[in-house]
Amino acid sequence: MNRKFAIITDSSCDCPEEYYKEHDVGCVNLGFMMDGVTYGGEDGETIAIKDFYNKLRNGAMPTTFQVSPEQAKLHIEPHLKAGEDVLIVAFSSGLSGTANSFMVAARELTESYPERKVLVVDSLCASLGEGLLLYYVIRKADEGATIEETKDYAEDLKWHICHYFTVDNLFHLKRGGRVSATAAVIGTVLKIKPVLHVDDEGHLIPIGKVIGRKKSISALVDYMKELEMLRDDDPIFISHGDCQEDVDYLTKLLRERFGAQREIYSHYVGSVIGTHSGVGTLALFFRGRHR
Repeated sequence: MNRKFAIITDSSCDCPEEYYKEHDVGCVNLGFMMDGVTYGGEDGETIAIKDFYNKLRNGAMPTTFQVSPEQAKLHIEPHLKAGEDVLIVAFSSGLSGTANSFMVAARELTESYPERKVLVVDSLCASLGEGLLLYYVIRKADEGATIEETKDYAEDLKWHICHYFTVDNLFHLKRGGRVSATAAVIGTVLKIKPVLHVDDEGHLIPIGKVIGRKKSISALVDYMKELEMLRDDDPIFISHGDCQEDVDYLTKLLRERFGAQREIYSHYVGSVIGTHSGVGTLALFFRGRHR
């Protein structure tokens, strides 16, 4: 590793704790409230991801909160005191105020530490889309790129991080205002499964709908076939809302299309994003020609 600066991200990139430790990346936790208990943030309770999704299945309705500027400072300032510059990869500003909180913290801290640099990339990504951008940022930094070179690389690459996903239940999208109550009821009765993506402004946008779960999963691969711009060493990322069988089916389709040796990595949609997407979310992330 030939890294010349510190890297910080937030928990909305949905990578496992071991990944941050292995790659020496700081992670600032967003949080949520559920059944009167605060989870995440700086000092909230913890909950196993399977338990979180079981609570959702049983009707729990959590609410989320973003990273605050003061919380961000707690994670950034120790690096500045140690003489390190900091690059931050932040959750999409189209979905959260977290990126803005990092920017506020960066401005205030660089006034106190004028000799140091704190640069923020608004990823315009979510879940393992943000995680995939982080993966490329780590690789670039470890090749010895400067903080400015790595930020410029990330700012260009983020327009090529494709997010395509489907959900098994429309209820949580209705809660978040992504579909109307009428569409949610009719869609549930008719087993309509929407396909959505994250656009250039970092917003969740419905782009299609199919009838049946397997067809919706196949549709994800169809979109990828149209857009992918994979090199031999580019991985494919999958995140899911506690639906491992669907992950296995999607992985099978991807290996048939993109080769048995392609690196395919999967992990849970974390609790904060899972609050808004729900049980059964299945998301596909890859490098493409455009979003």
